[in-house]
Amino acid sequence: MKRKASVIGAELAYICHFQPEPEGGYTVTCPSLPPVVTHGETLDEARANAREAIALCLEVMEEEGSPIPPADHPPGVAFDELVSLDAVGR
Repeated sequence: MKRKASVIGAELAYICHFQPEPEGGYTVTCPSLPPVVTHGETLDEARANAREAIALCLEVMEEEGSPIPPADHPPGVAFDELVSLDAVGR
């Protein structure tokens, strides 16, 4: 499927919840975009899948004429991010 150009800017940022799963990997949800639910075996994969799921959700909303929720984080503004340390090798 070929994607058309979108009016949705790349600067949109939405907060996602990354839930570690007992069997491994992470389930990702986005409170501002309830249809977005994805998974990744690693945190990097989960982040990439979340970006793709958000983009697809916004694309569908745009095509349907649904209002796009405002970004959770404005572009160019400082933000906090949790940085975890790998316990291996300590």
